[in-house]
Amino acid sequence: MTATVAPHEPLTTAPPSTPRKRWSVAEVDALFALPFNDLIFRAQQVHRAHFDANAVQRSTLLSIKTGGCSEDCGYCSQSARYDTGLEKETLLPLGEVLDNARAAKAKGATRFCMGAAWRGPKEKDLAPVLDMVREVKAMGLETCVTLGMLKDGQAEQLKDAGLDYYNHNIDTAPEFYGQIITSHTLQDRLDTLDKVRKAGINVCCGGILGLGETRKSRAAFIAELANMDPPPDSVPINNLVQIEGTPLGNAEAIDPFDFIRVVAAARITMPESYVRLSAGRQELGDGFQALAFLAGANSIFYGERLLTTDNPDADADDRLFARLGLKSA
Repeated sequence: MTATVAPHEPLTTAPPSTPRKRWSVAEVDALFALPFNDLIFRAQQVHRAHFDANAVQRSTLLSIKTGGCSEDCGYCSQSARYDTGLEKETLLPLGEVLDNARAAKAKGATRFCMGAAWRGPKEKDLAPVLDMVREVKAMGLETCVTLGMLKDGQAEQLKDAGLDYYNHNIDTAPEFYGQIITSHTLQDRLDTLDKVRKAGINVCCGGILGLGETRKSRAAFIAELANMDPPPDSVPINNLVQIEGTPLGNAEAIDPFDFIRVVAAARITMPESYVRLSAGRQELGDGFQALAFLAGANSIFYGERLLTTDNPDADADDRLFARLGLKSA
């Protein structure tokens, strides 16, 4: 039986800003079923109870090692299994990474994220990344990396180098995961997140919308994140950018209003997490980005490139922030 929620009644007797320990898929799906205005109103209540409603955190993401990944993620341009026209590159030198970090900080970024297209780093790969983390941290920026699945002891090395956040997305709902990725399991990802938490590193974990998932799968995706103990500190919500040559290159785009509904549900179910607009933000346009901020998104990836896809340029984001009266967190 599908759960229903009256538009003006709380899900529980607790105020809407009170985080719940467990969310069922039916309860999240019931949020999606609310009239749009009621859902946005509820998300705003939760958001204002925990954050400055007009402050948005800015992160910059740099691909430090592009292409040649052995995984078969059906959305990814960097998989060696697909012909996407992307050339495999070696790890960027430290100096180039630091130049990018300085430029990001000068443009207002407070967190610098570095991504490498690996199944997981070998020890010889990890050593130069540790140097990058140390040097970026010394600039006064928060540090974040996404390197794939970690082996025992690697999370501790990253923590010792000064890493603040580790990004490792679950991508989609547990029951839908195998239709998107077969070269590893969801449990493999959860095991890495467990290593990260035990090392004392903040977790950045979200996923992608527009993979062909159902509304129920989106509810299961949000419930999986919200029921983590604790929920992720940052939750990137990606809007699939269709890449020619990948299995999802012709996937049907998600209805932008449904995208906003997921952002609102993320805010309600994870009230203390940063909810980040990530890949595909350019495709949303200014109007739907404004709605996403209203729905509780309070972080963006900032800069012209997001790994291998286009992102709104910094000047465009500055203009949008000015039009909306937003400030950097």
